Amino acid sequence: MNDLFSSAAHAPGVHIGIGGWTYVPWRGGTFYPVGLVQRRELEYASQQLTSIEINGTYYGAQKPHIYAAWRDATPEGFMFSAKAPKRIVTARKLAASGGQIEDFIDGISHLGDRLGPLLWQFDAGRTLDREDLAAFLQLLPQQVNGRRQRHALEVRDPGCFDAELVALIRQHGIALVYTDSVAYPNAADLSGDFVYARLMGSRDEHATGYPASELAPWADRVRRWRKGEDATELPHLAAPSAAAAPREVFLYFISAAKHRNPAAARELQRLIDAN
Repeated sequence: MNDLFSSAAHAPGVHIGIGGWTYVPWRGGTFYPVGLVQRRELEYASQQLTSIEINGTYYGAQKPHIYAAWRDATPEGFMFSAKAPKRIVTARKLAASGGQIEDFIDGISHLGDRLGPLLWQFDAGRTLDREDLAAFLQLLPQQVNGRRQRHALEVRDPGCFDAELVALIRQHGIALVYTDSVAYPNAADLSGDFVYARLMGSRDEHATGYPASELAPWADRVRRWRKGEDATELPHLAAPSAAAAPREVFLYFISAAKHRNPAAARELQRLIDAN
């Protein structure tokens, strides 16, 4: 198998990828080569991309040895992020979910140095109590097994999506997830030492999901975020951050014309690496 992944060949601190790696339309030459056996799809995907957001953890956690196998199937420098389990983020009392948080993180920590941010997504229709949310955020560990653990928050409750939310997560160094979806609230406020973006607008008519005229500005934003600059042209909830510290960037192409997302990720990575 041709290994296209080389951490030295990619812009440092930039992680571009897709959601998951098991998807039938990616087989047969669309993304995965014809004849590639399914058990080697993660190995192949991790050689073509620099990151993958694990979506399956939203529906159920894996056994520790499964996470360890995923770690061992991927090259050094590759990183996963992962969606937190539905049973936690839909709990009636978030502040009482400490035990479940510990169980989830104890298992997924077996990804070792391949583990990047954990995504805590509160879906549309969930009304958040701000005090309960504040207590919940205090439960999220900043270190796991001696490694720094990062967290990203995606809130789709318009009533909680405001400058007060940004102030709260800045206290904890949690990243506010930016999406380009027209269906959900979105804002690009900088609130942690990394940026987490989920692009949900790929279209079938473009071989790379997004046209070049849209991918080029995203490459520029990623470069600016890496320098510590703010993408002030995107919507914000609070005053733009004045901090100029470099930030790591995690950006994923999610949903929409899903069969185009691997091509979108590879093209954006190419544009970033070229400069």
